[in-house]
Amino acid sequence: MEALALPFIVLYLLRRGLQNPEYFRGIGERWGRLPEEPTVPGGVWFHAVSVGEVLLAAQLARAWKSERPESAIYVSTTTLAGKRAARQRFEGLAELVFYAPIDYRFAVRRVLRRLRPSAVVILETEIWPNLYREAKRSGCALLVVNGRISDKAWPRYRPLGRFFQAALQWPDRILAQDAIAAARYRALGAPRAEVGGNLKYDFDPSAVRAPEQVRKIAQGRVVWIAASTMPPAFDGDIDEDDAVLDALAPLPPEVLLILVPRKPERFDAAARKLEQRGLSYIRRTQAQAAGKPRVLLLDTVGELSATFALADVVFMGGTLAARGGHNILEPAAFGKAVIIGPKMQNFAEIDREFRAASAVVPITSAAELGAAVARFIADPAGRAAIGEAARNVAAAKRGATRRAVEAIAAIPVLPRHVRYPWLRPFTWLWRAGMSLDRFLAARRRLHAPVISVGGLSMGGAGKTPFVLWLAERLRESGAKPAILTRGYRRAATHPVVAPAGGEANRECQGDEAAIFVRRAVATVGIGADRYAVAQKIAATHFVLDDGFQHWRLQRDCDIVLIDALDPFAGGVFPSGRAREGFESLARADVVVVTRSYRPNAALEAAVRAVTNAPLFYSRPAPAGWRRWDGTCYEGSLDGAEAFCGLANPATFWLTLESLGVRPARKHVFPDHHRYAHRDFERMAAPLLLTTEKDAMNVPPPCAERVVYLEISMDIDNWPDLLALVLSKSSSQRFTSSPPP
Repeated sequence: MEALALPFIVLYLLRRGLQNPEYFRGIGERWGRLPEEPTVPGGVWFHAVSVGEVLLAAQLARAWKSERPESAIYVSTTTLAGKRAARQRFEGLAELVFYAPIDYRFAVRRVLRRLRPSAVVILETEIWPNLYREAKRSGCALLVVNGRISDKAWPRYRPLGRFFQAALQWPDRILAQDAIAAARYRALGAPRAEVGGNLKYDFDPSAVRAPEQVRKIAQGRVVWIAASTMPPAFDGDIDEDDAVLDALAPLPPEVLLILVPRKPERFDAAARKLEQRGLSYIRRTQAQAAGKPRVLLLDTVGELSATFALADVVFMGGTLAARGGHNILEPAAFGKAVIIGPKMQNFAEIDREFRAASAVVPITSAAELGAAVARFIADPAGRAAIGEAARNVAAAKRGATRRAVEAIAAIPVLPRHVRYPWLRPFTWLWRAGMSLDRFLAARRRLHAPVISVGGLSMGGAGKTPFVLWLAERLRESGAKPAILTRGYRRAATHPVVAPAGGEANRECQGDEAAIFVRRAVATVGIGADRYAVAQKIAATHFVLDDGFQHWRLQRDCDIVLIDALDPFAGGVFPSGRAREGFESLARADVVVVTRSYRPNAALEAAVRAVTNAPLFYSRPAPAGWRRWDGTCYEGSLDGAEAFCGLANPATFWLTLESLGVRPARKHVFPDHHRYAHRDFERMAAPLLLTTEKDAMNVPPPCAERVVYLEISMDIDNWPDLLALVLSKSSSQRFTSSPPP
C-alpha cells in the first residue's frame, strides 16, 4: 500500500511546492532528512500540526523543561505557518524545529535514529500509523495529549474504526480534552484513553505581551478583535470577513477593529476587502503606523494570543461560517467578553460550559453581530461581568498541563531503542566475546581496596568528573586514594605513575588521565596493566577508572553510571554504544544516574527490574571557565564558537544552554580527537569554547583562543554514597602499602 501511494504523495508535494516555493525548502525533512545538527538523546519529540497546536506544544514543553531541565526538546510541525510559529515560540527552548516526516517507515525511522527520543508526544488529533508503531518499536514512550475528535470529524472517523484500531493500540496513554473525546477514542479501539483536560485552560495571560506597535495603535481606543475569521465553507455560506466589516460600519469611529484572518493565505484577500470599502487600515507587518486607522490587519502568525489583552470585545471566528468553531479559552483567560455564532460543534463541551455560566455572548446569525458589539462597547460594566465569568470558568479547569507532564514522566523506559536493528547478529557475536573474555580473565587482588567507576556505554556517562569527585571525597575523609586508568590513546606504552599536581602531558598520559593529574586530587597510575601499575603506588584506596568491564582486577565496590539522557545507549554494540546489556546492572553495588535534575521514576523502574542496588542521582556542576593553561577566564563569551569531540557531543551543548551560553556556531569532532591547525581554520571567532578533555587535545600553537569549562558534580545524598563506598572497602585484610 505504501508503494502504491508514493507517486501520489510525490505529486502532492510537487503541487504544494509550485504553489508556494517555500514548501520546497523543507522537502528533505519531510523525507526524514533532518538538518546536520548534533542532537541530545533522551529528549522529547513534540509533534504539532499547525499554529494552534504549536502554541500548546510550547506551553507543555516549557512545563516539561522546568521539570526535566536536562531533557532536550524537538518539535515537528506540518504546515509552513506552523513551522514559522514554532521557530518563534520555541526559540531558546527547542534543540531542533523541523517538518514532520511523511508517514512512511523509512522516513520515520530516520528521524527516530537521529533524535533517539525517550518520548514522542502528539498534540490533538494526529493519527499516523507508522509514526505510532515505529516510535513504540524504538522503545519510546508515546502519548497523545489534548486529544479530541470533533463533532464534525466523528462521522468520518467512525466508519474507519478497524483502520484506526490498529494504530490506537500503540499509545501508552491518550489524554483527551473531555469525556466525549475520550469515549470516541475508546469507540475507535484505543484501550488507554482517558480525560486529561484541555491545555488551553492553562494558558497564562501574564506570560505574553502584545507587540509594541499594536499597543501604540490601540492606546486610548475601544478595541474590538475579530479573531480567526474564516471564509465560506461552501457556496452560500457566510464570509466572516464580510460579516465583520458590515458590523463595523455603524460603529463609532473611535472603535478600532483588529481583524485577524485564521489562515495566512487570507491576509491579502482581507486587505483587498478593506481597500474596496475605503476603510483606513494598516497591516501589522508594515512600518510604524501614523495616525489612527479604523482597522489593524494582524497579518502575522502567533501574535493573536498576546493581542487579546488589548481587547474590549472579542468575536471568535469560525462560529458563523460552517467551520465548527474555534477555541475561546485564550480570550476567556484574559477576562474578555467573547461573542460566538451558532457553529461551535468542534468545541461542544466548552460551548455548553460557558453558556451555562453566562460566560459567553451567543448570537444566531451574522445580522446580530453589529448590535452585539455595539451593546458591549456601550456597556463597560456588562462586558466586564461576562469577562469575569469567562475567566472563572477557564480558571476552574486548569491542570491539564501538569497532568500531561506527569504522564510523560511516569511511562516506563524500555530498553529497545536500537538504532540499527540489522546489526543484531553482530551484537550476538560481541556479547559472546564479552562473556568469553570475562570467563577467561584471571582476577587478581590489589593490596588496597578497589572501587570501580564504570558504565554500560562506550563513553558519555560522565565517568571522568565522577572519578575526580570520588577521589577528592576520599581524600577529605582521611584516605590516601590513587586513580588507576588505562590512558586511552596516549602515545607512550610504558606504565606511568604521576603524582597529584604533577605535569599533565596528553602524549604520555592520555587526555583523561592528564585531567586527573592536573586536578591534583590523587596519584594517578596509567597503563594497560592496572595491576602492575598499582604495585608501584602506596594508597589506601584505588579508584579504577572505566572499570566495570575490566575483569582482571577484583573490586570491592562496583559503581555504575547511567546517563539519564541515553540510558540504553541505542543498544549493545555495534547496534548502539552499549558494551553490555542493561541486565548487567545486576553486578553493580551502586548505581548513579548522571545528568538528572530530578528523580526519574521511569528509569528507576527499569533499574529496579534488574537490581536493588542503592540508586543516586547526579548532575554536572560547572565550576568556571579556564584558559588552555588552566588559569581562570572571566571575560565575555559573546560571539564565541564552540567545539568538542565527545562520545555524546550534544550533552556539551545542553550544558552551555543551561548556563545561558549560545555559541555563534558549533563544531563536532570524533571522540578523543587530536586537534591540528587545520581544524581551527574553519573556526573564525576570536574565542572558542570547549570541554576540559578537548582542551587537553589542543596543541599549544592553536590554544590562545581556547577556553574550557571545568566540570564538577552535584550528587544527591552524597554523604550516604561516600559512607556506602567506605563500608564496602573497610576490610582488615588490606594494608596501606604495596607488598615488597
